[in-house]
Amino acid sequence: MTAGRDEGAPPQRAAGGAFGRAYEALGHLGGLILAVMAGAVFLQVVLRFLGRTGIDGLEEVPRYLFVWLIMIGAASAMQRDEHTVLDYFLNRFSPRLRALVVVLTTGLGIALFLFLIEISFVLVPNAQLQTSAGLGLPLGYVFAAIPLGAALILLPMFRKLLGALKDLWPRRS
Repeated sequence: MTAGRDEGAPPQRAAGGAFGRAYEALGHLGGLILAVMAGAVFLQVVLRFLGRTGIDGLEEVPRYLFVWLIMIGAASAMQRDEHTVLDYFLNRFSPRLRALVVVLTTGLGIALFLFLIEISFVLVPNAQLQTSAGLGLPLGYVFAAIPLGAALILLPMFRKLLGALKDLWPRRS
């Protein structure tokens, strides 16, 4: 099940405007990356089936693009609040307790992605010193997907956290 889909779940706060369009474009970029990955694998299989050697470095393309696909897809899914969650028990809570659980879990997720960005300050520059065997590509370009994807995931998480905090302390009219 996905969050915000059941009757007892809090209403979704979809981001519109430029923010929503930018994350929609991320979803399309993820589809393009997936198509390139599938094409590279298909080409390698066909070449080997025909008894020819594969193209040097082409087997690295899907492997390295997969990291980018995961991070970009995760950011796009986070913006739409479509990450898989087990919300059976969450939907049984009162609205205030549900908001508290969302605040706690989202806060922990934010801490995790901030930590990923922090360790990337060491990881990416060190990876830039290494090159891939087939393509000769500096691996820093591959590892850069981690901090960039984490930053893209954080933006909708902060929006979700603010929404949950508003649900936790609703204004009286």
